[in-house]
Formats: sequence, C-alpha cells, structure tokens
Amino acid sequence: MKLSVLDQAPITVGNTAVDALKKAEELAILADKLGYHRMWMAEHHGTGTIASSAPEVIAAHLAAKTNNIRIGTGGVMMMHYSPLKLAEVFKTLSAFSPGRIDFGVGRAPGGDNYAMYALSEGRQPMLDNMYEKLKTTLQLLNDEMPEDSLYNRTIATPSNVVLPEAWLLGSTGNSAMQAGRLGVGYSFAQFFQGGMTKEIFDTYRRNFQPSALMVKPEINVTYMVTVAETKEEAEYEALPQDISRLSLMRGQIRQTLTPEEAQNYPLTEMDRMAIQQNRKIHLVGTAKEVASILQEEQKQYGFEEAMICSIPHSQQKRLDVYRLLARELF
Repeated sequence: MKLSVLDQAPITVGNTAVDALKKAEELAILADKLGYHRMWMAEHHGTGTIASSAPEVIAAHLAAKTNNIRIGTGGVMMMHYSPLKLAEVFKTLSAFSPGRIDFGVGRAPGGDNYAMYALSEGRQPMLDNMYEKLKTTLQLLNDEMPEDSLYNRTIATPSNVVLPEAWLLGSTGNSAMQAGRLGVGYSFAQFFQGGMTKEIFDTYRRNFQPSALMVKPEINVTYMVTVAETKEEAEYEALPQDISRLSLMRGQIRQTLTPEEAQNYPLTEMDRMAIQQNRKIHLVGTAKEVASILQEEQKQYGFEEAMICSIPHSQQKRLDVYRLLARELF
C-alpha cells in the first residue's frame, strides 16, 4: 500500500500561522525521508485555525525542500480561479520539479460565504460549471486548444513541460463518474463524513478514460489518524481533535486544544458516544492496529493508496504518527 500525507497547516492552541507553515515544511522533509509517496496541502479560507490558504504556494516551497516525494494540492478550490491561471501555476511548478507535482482540485469553496464572495470580488460565484472548468484546465495543461471560446485564443505557459498528475477530490461519490470520464485520479475524503463504498470506486473505474495526465485509474483515500506506542496514549492525543470535530458539527470552529486541556473539557455522554461513532473516520490506536484497519479496508474497497491526515497538538507527536505508520507498513 502506498502511504501519503494530507496537511492543512493547523494552527493549534499556543501556536501561530507561521509556526503551522514551518511545521508543514518539517513534516514534508520527514515524509520524504521515510518514503511516503506524496504530500498534499489543503485550501481553507476565512479561519484562524488553518494556515493553508494558498496551497500552490506552499507546494512550491515544499518541492524545493524535498527530493523524491510527490508534492501537490488536496486540493485547489477551482471555483475561485481561472482555468488559465490554474494551468499556468501547475505547469510552472512542474517545470521546476518535473515528475513530482500533483494538480489536485476540489469543487467546494474551502470557506464560508463571506470568504467565497470576497475571493470572487463580490460577483456571484459560478457553482454549476466545475467539471467543464476542470476539462478546460486539463486541456490547457496538456497544451491543447480548449473547446471553450474564452480560452481557445491563448496558451498556458510554460509550454512543453512534464505534466503533473491530475486528481479530483470527492467526499460523497457524486464526482466519481466525472473523475473517470475526465481521466484523472479520484481522491476520496473518508475523514470528512465516512461513506466510502466499493460501488463508488467501481463507478470511477468503469467510467475511466485514459488521459495524458493519468494513464490508468488511481484511487486514494484520506483518513484522520492518531497513533502512538499504546492505545491509551493514542486516545489521549486524539481527544483534542475529537473535540474540534464535535465543535465543527455544531457550526463552531475552534483551535485544537492541548491534550491536558482536552482532559478537562466538559463532555456529555452524547459527546462521548459521538466520538466513538467517529472512530470509523478518525482511526485511533497503535500503529499495528491502525495499519491492520487500513489493510483490511484496502482489500475490501480496492484503493491503491491511503493518505494520512494527523493533527496531534504536539508537533513531535504528529511526526511520530508518520514514523510509526511507516515502520509498520513499509
């Protein structure tokens, strides 16, 4: 199984956005040394809890700091950007780091309505043309003439560079068919709300048409993971993230607490039940226990790669998650 990294540059309690970005760099360097396959940065706007608002910029920095690991976005929120600009950015990244760049895109806004309208300069965002926009972007990436008349009188430079891999993100299965038809990889966000099924992936594979950016169907699945040397320690480190998720379910966004603060957080019995139900999407335990779950689900659902998102408060504990999983699965 391929193992990869999804990072959001979380700003945990007691840390700054600068700290979060430096820690993303540190994680990329470690993941490269450990043999992880790729690392993606997410795109989030309008929140003081995540520093990854410009993942393509972070990707450029991380690619320059690493040697072998693939670097990309998971994903760029394409509703905010022109296909021409998207193609130019990722062709430039690929020119500097040929064979190591991933163009991962999502259809969501990555923020609330205030951020969405600010990014569109107050104009009504175009929300119903995402697949057409992606198709045009892929054509521009491949030095093709797009069908869209707005974009078929120009080119996306630099030209004649090694193409990045292209991926479409999804969390419900609704985009699986389109990902296949467009000839891009399919990345399923299991850590959002679960819902992974073999039927979703079968739909993607059945509709896959090879393209210049992806010659065969590829699927990765992203999990939230907290592992430690013991189950008890893992539960201790996982609780702050569990509390953050409970808050998000209630429409509140809060920084990840320290484990000590989390122990004193007033949880109701219903809260504790919700945390246990969320263990299907937040995998917690020893590396051996979690590796076993990943291997079983890979066999059951048929994906090729697991992406790991991990947000312990301590950077050392977070790096340990990736070390322990690498030791168990590589």
